[in-house]
Amino acid sequence: MTTTSMNISLPESLKDYVKQRIEEEHYSNPSDYVRALIREDQKRREEKKLEEMLLAGLGSGSRELTRENWQKLKEDILARIQR
Repeated sequence: MTTTSMNISLPESLKDYVKQRIEEEHYSNPSDYVRALIREDQKRREEKKLEEMLLAGLGSGSRELTRENWQKLKEDILARIQR
């Protein structure tokens, strides 16, 4: 994986918050913390997309889903999104 740098400007209060979070969660540096935030954002967006796809699928037919079917469907769609 190739990495590149990105500089950001923060008010002092946010810089202090980042330092606090690094200490609390044992991140090695601010970059690790920001990468974790970005990954969480990506995950939330994928989950939102999955929910939208599932709702669209439910609206397209009248098939009743069991809890097991619903879980399998979510897993299948998540796997597709991640590919």
